[in-house]
Order: sequence, then C-alpha cells, then structure tokens
Amino acid sequence: MEDIRDMTQLSMMSKTEWTDEELSYFHHSLQQIAPYLNSEGQTIHREIIEEITHRG
Repeated sequence: MEDIRDMTQLSMMSKTEWTDEELSYFHHSLQQIAPYLNSEGQTIHREIIEEITHRG
C-alpha cells in the first residue's frame, strides 16, 4: 500500500490531487466518526465522497 499523507498535508491540496488510497482511507475514517463531525468535518467528508464519485 502506498504511503498515505496526513490530513495536515492533504488539507492544503485540492481533493483532485489526492490518491485513490488517500480518498478511500479518509472516507472510511470519517464515515466511522460521522455522528461526531462538526460542520467543517462534514464538508470535508462530502467533498471526499464527491471526488470518489467523480472518479467512478
């Protein structure tokens, strides 16, 4: 598995620049804590889902 950059690095980049592995990893992580996310976390999770959907 490719090294996954941390959210600090990724937050400075467009979701289009994230690898498939990073999108999948953070989607899974945020999905597990979804009930506890604030509005910013929910927005990030939604953007990740949109990028995954866009890539097919």
